Amino acid sequence: MERKLYMEKSLSKTKIKEIIVYIKMKTKNNKMREVRIEKVVLSTGGSGDKLDKGMRLLKLISNRQPIKIKSKKRIPSLNVRPGLEVGCKITIRKNFQQLLKNLLSAINNEIKESQIENNHFSFGIHEYIEIPGTEYQRDIGILGLNVTIDFTRTGKRVAMKKIKRSAIPKKQEVTKEEIVEYMKKNFETKITTKEKRVEE
Repeated sequence: MERKLYMEKSLSKTKIKEIIVYIKMKTKNNKMREVRIEKVVLSTGGSGDKLDKGMRLLKLISNRQPIKIKSKKRIPSLNVRPGLEVGCKITIRKNFQQLLKNLLSAINNEIKESQIENNHFSFGIHEYIEIPGTEYQRDIGILGLNVTIDFTRTGKRVAMKKIKRSAIPKKQEVTKEEIVEYMKKNFETKITTKEKRVEE
């Protein structure tokens, strides 16, 4: 204990600053700390004819085949039962940069701070014709969709392995602040905050 106190006293303020700078530089250049987009998920809800239109819409936007989402719960007030098809989605893991730019353009490249959570953020597009390069389709009509962007760091697969699976520490999560910084740097996205109401 005395030795520890002696070492702490012997460290000058300059030395402590040098150590802090070194740790920050080491963390900055650490590949395990790099933030990247893991996947982009497009989805829309509905059943029957609306579900068919949603399937055509997602295929039109992504040029990929979407899958249908089935309910796992029973909600009597909404006439929802287990196994009922209630929507569709598509997950894009590669070559999504240009598509993501177009989706962000549909909302003027602005995201509300309240839409961002740790590891992901989501936003909605009211009408698909707002997406640049997408024309109105008579067989689809007017329809909107939801967009979710998931973020990750290297090492997340450790928690998904079937053999020797291990929990990842909380520090491996991508924080809201890191997502904001990433979107501003790579997509020049504007982050808007909720304005406080002015009492008259």
